[in-house]
Amino acid sequence: MGTRYSQLSQDERIEISHLLRIGQSLRSIAVILGRTPSTISREVQRNSKPTKQFKGGYMPTRAHQLAARRRRWDPRFKLQRQPALQTYVLDRLAMGWSPQQIAGRLAHDKAPMRISHESIYRYIYHHVGQKNWLHKLLPRRKSRRGRIKRGGLGSVDFIKHRQTLDKRPAAVDRRRQTGHWEADLMAFSKYGDYVLVLHERVSRLTRFVRIDNKTAAHVAAKIARLLRPLPSHLRRSITFDNGTEFSHHYKLHKTLGAKTFFCDPHAPWQKGGVENAIGRMRRRLPRKSKLATISDRRLRKMADAYNNTPRKCLAYKTPNEIFNRVALQP
Repeated sequence: MGTRYSQLSQDERIEISHLLRIGQSLRSIAVILGRTPSTISREVQRNSKPTKQFKGGYMPTRAHQLAARRRRWDPRFKLQRQPALQTYVLDRLAMGWSPQQIAGRLAHDKAPMRISHESIYRYIYHHVGQKNWLHKLLPRRKSRRGRIKRGGLGSVDFIKHRQTLDKRPAAVDRRRQTGHWEADLMAFSKYGDYVLVLHERVSRLTRFVRIDNKTAAHVAAKIARLLRPLPSHLRRSITFDNGTEFSHHYKLHKTLGAKTFFCDPHAPWQKGGVENAIGRMRRRLPRKSKLATISDRRLRKMADAYNNTPRKCLAYKTPNEIFNRVALQP
């Protein structure tokens, strides 16, 4: 069994610098320090390169700082060092999984390969990943990390019988009771192309269906058609934003027996579940998609893929697993 390799210490780097100044060869320095010649050669070569701010040459203090920085950066290259793990991560990214979902599922399955979601993000947003456009595989496809400001919503004066979220039961906010939904529309670049999105708050189960137009009567009828087959305890309430397409919400009180509530103006985060679902679905249905070329069968497959993807908020179980096991119980 070979001896364990140890990193060069700062004292050894000072000694290397001194021996270089007095004209010792790299092989002689290796003998004096009890190191292999390749170790000394690699140490001098990698830490002597000139930069815009550094003229070049071996300086022990600078070499030690560079080595420490490389060790701090090392986790971002874990994927580069482990091809099997890299293949697994890139395959899941291509399937639309987020780094958190990938890391969480590995931990959930007790896989021998592990990696944190931050290491995946660092690899993606490092110049190596940027060169390969890996951020295009992320659910939001953002070229940089951080929040992006979005526009607000419209007026609420035209919505009859509108109830605000402060009148919604507290159990809905805590996600302890099934049957509470959020609704919104996905709009596309071609005028008239819309997909209705319904999102169940507890299981995160999400349904996607195209609509012919965004008139209030048509949207209300479509929602009723989607939710009517469910038991009454699975259609207790629906939360909307303040778009005109939801102004016939009161018709659902009779057809579904469901209560309806509306977000405050300019506060889409109050129905963050469906907003998040739409953002994730954009990975498969970007805004410039042409719905006329997408069959209902393909749209259902996209929805199935979404609902069979593990979620961190569900302890890395899938929405279908939670809905089938828990939500069907009164």
